[in-house]
Amino acid sequence: MTELKRLPVFVFPSSLNFFAEESSSHKQMVTVYNPYDFVVSFKVLCNAPHKYRIVDPEGSIKPNCCVDIVTRHISILPTCYHVKDKFRIQMNYHISRQLLGKKDLSVTLLPGKSSGISESTATSQDTYKQFSTELTATSSGDSSAPIMQIQAYSENLAKLGYQTAGQNYIAIVVAIICIIALMLPSDESESSPSSSL
Repeated sequence: MTELKRLPVFVFPSSLNFFAEESSSHKQMVTVYNPYDFVVSFKVLCNAPHKYRIVDPEGSIKPNCCVDIVTRHISILPTCYHVKDKFRIQMNYHISRQLLGKKDLSVTLLPGKSSGISESTATSQDTYKQFSTELTATSSGDSSAPIMQIQAYSENLAKLGYQTAGQNYIAIVVAIICIIALMLPSDESESSPSSSL
């Protein structure tokens, strides 16, 4: 098989800063772009995966599309302040899984609130480990595996603060009741000339 040429990996932002006293910064988004004319797969690795939670740390990106990866810092401790961790985004050719390129993001937890300070990148001697995927099937013949995966995915989204479809049922029932109420005839007395002789 011919060796594929290394390609640049386009990721925004190029670094992440989490702030201990600013809870809105504990959850951030990284966008991975695929400007190429073929499907690529990606994988997010980290040198300290126990400190972070990532929904869908691996997947595929259609040609000329992008994917948003939600990252959450779960170890907000003073011992983690100013520690420079790294995320590595690996991009592979979708069919052969051959490595096309990689991009490292520096990730830092800072004390206090954001002040617009940019941190420099750490050394490249870090070791990277794969994030655990909680959405693995127990066996390939298990027919309930897709349902379990969807439930686990919904639970992960709920943990990150996303609303699931279950809470929308109330709004749907209320909307149906309102539509039925509007379709019912009104109690107005219709005054029509009647000939009663």
